[in-house]
Amino acid sequence: MIKKYYLLSPGPTPVPENVLSAAANPIIHHRTPEFSDIFMEVTEGLKYVFETEQDVFVLTSSGTGAMEAAVCSTLNPGEKVITLSGGKFGERWGQICRSYGAEVREVILEWGEPFSKDQLAEELKANPETKAVFATLSETSSGTVYDIQGFGEVLAKSDAILVVDGISGLGATPCPVDGWKVDVMVAGSQKSFMIPPGLAYLSFSPKAWDLVEKSTLPKFYFDAKKYKKNLEKRTTPYTPAVSLIIQQKKALDIIKSVGLEKLFEHHRILGDATRAGVKAIGLELLSKSPGNILTAVKVPAGIDGLKLVKTMQGKYMAYIAGGQDPYKGKIFRIAHLGYMGGFDIITALTALEMTLSELGFDFERGSAVGAAEAILKENWE
Repeated sequence: MIKKYYLLSPGPTPVPENVLSAAANPIIHHRTPEFSDIFMEVTEGLKYVFETEQDVFVLTSSGTGAMEAAVCSTLNPGEKVITLSGGKFGERWGQICRSYGAEVREVILEWGEPFSKDQLAEELKANPETKAVFATLSETSSGTVYDIQGFGEVLAKSDAILVVDGISGLGATPCPVDGWKVDVMVAGSQKSFMIPPGLAYLSFSPKAWDLVEKSTLPKFYFDAKKYKKNLEKRTTPYTPAVSLIIQQKKALDIIKSVGLEKLFEHHRILGDATRAGVKAIGLELLSKSPGNILTAVKVPAGIDGLKLVKTMQGKYMAYIAGGQDPYKGKIFRIAHLGYMGGFDIITALTALEMTLSELGFDFERGSAVGAAEAILKENWE
């Protein structure tokens, strides 16, 4: 049997065919009016997705590069920060801040547990010298979304800034940067932006930019002031990933043609279908605040979680993601992010049913697919 590869992970995500083909065009030089026109269209399109009036800067790096830029461009040595750590990527904020000499108050959360704006207000009250709070919109390791709107309300009453990792969530779940008072927003190209990995994006509010101007931490490649200066010249300070930027223009055209509200609803439908499917065969979600970016599912008792993921990937070519760190072998993660449709969810659940049956899990065959189909049919336009 010919096997087809199905990319069902939370990043990289599938790329539309016409976006892929855009990279096959002859390369152009990055210091030309032709490229500058494309680059500026991309930055305007990014502002649309970020829902901000502020500049959005384009870095040639993974999303982690933009996270580092957010830290080293806003802080000074020894300043106090709070990081909200409910998974691998919340932990990363603390790791980056410590590497630059910040004094970190790391709020450790059980993976999948929510954190309220009232709890954040208490943390700030107990740590009044805090300069920044580092949070995550969608924690990819646990499938959890956090109350960024509430966090913004709290931080707006404080001198501290709110810095958000929106790498997997932005563009797939509501988070208007200006409207929710996010001071620094970070995103990456390989998630809802529907192009391959390699570009990272970030924006700064006026409140955050005041800190950028005063920051004395060492930096070179990730110096936000260099990106701002060059953006005024319609370019980047260093050689950009030309083909990726051309692809991003094509993908942003698709995003704008659909519209953000419809994209959010699209992800909601896929998330609902996935959750209904796994629950229909008796599986449990990890997160108490599950998002529409991916679904983290507990491996049922008696089933080898590592073998489950290996079988789906190796035998059925359905590339879901396994658990990380303490949840390795204990959960698996099915994405419904970016360029995915209803039949991607059906494929994922079909492969999951076939795998669980092979591994000896007792359930009613077809019930996961049937539950998902009901939701997809109800919402199909």
